[in-house]
Amino acid sequence: MTFLTLAHANHLIDTALAQARGQNLRPMAVAVLDTAGHLIAFQREDGASMFRQDIAIGKAWASVAMGASSRTLLERAQHHPAFFNALSSTSNGRFIPQTGAVLIIDAAGAALGAIGASGDTGDADEAICIAAVQIARLQYT
Repeated sequence: MTFLTLAHANHLIDTALAQARGQNLRPMAVAVLDTAGHLIAFQREDGASMFRQDIAIGKAWASVAMGASSRTLLERAQHHPAFFNALSSTSNGRFIPQTGAVLIIDAAGAALGAIGASGDTGDADEAICIAAVQIARLQYT
């Protein structure tokens, strides 16, 4: 696979949302972006707060921009706050290094994009993204 199609992105989102409902998480927003940071697909559940869309996209955008999970980026940001503040400023606020997004990798190790979620804790957001990627038989980082 060389890129994520709309069908792939929708499947990832549907799977992530099914995981969220199965765990009785708060209302979620889930976004899938391509390797250029462009939105492929997005869904926001009924009842998700107004910030959820931007946060889910921002987590995924940061992940694809830096080639790492947003959890890894959060850890890096704690050691280099000035640099990560500059990234957020330079990207007009799109760069959100908070747990809840993973980079999607194909079997050959090539990045395909990222999936990000927002609505519950960062750990829960991340878990539904990981589950969706694994169920789709892709890899993540």
